[in-house]
Amino acid sequence: MSERADNGSAKICVRCHVAGRVQGVFYRATTRHEARQLGIKGYAKNLHDGRVEVVACGSVEAIEALQSWLSKGPADARVTGVSCEAIDYRDYQSFTIA
Repeated sequence: MSERADNGSAKICVRCHVAGRVQGVFYRATTRHEARQLGIKGYAKNLHDGRVEVVACGSVEAIEALQSWLSKGPADARVTGVSCEAIDYRDYQSFTIA
């Protein structure tokens, strides 16, 4: 389910799981920076299996840009896979590291 921004554009949320060398390389911190630059709210957190989970809510265009960035990550990361699914919209206060 999506919401509408004040300007009428659709706002969506996705949950992404990022695999590879993504823990201990500032992946969450740089994801937060990218998300905030794009006006996206949500969070990034480490999972016990070595992946990073990213929940991102914002405009369709911003989410697409972040998804593209997630497949690269910061310089020291080695992303081997990203899977994303649409989830119900939620209005987070900001983008945080969990």
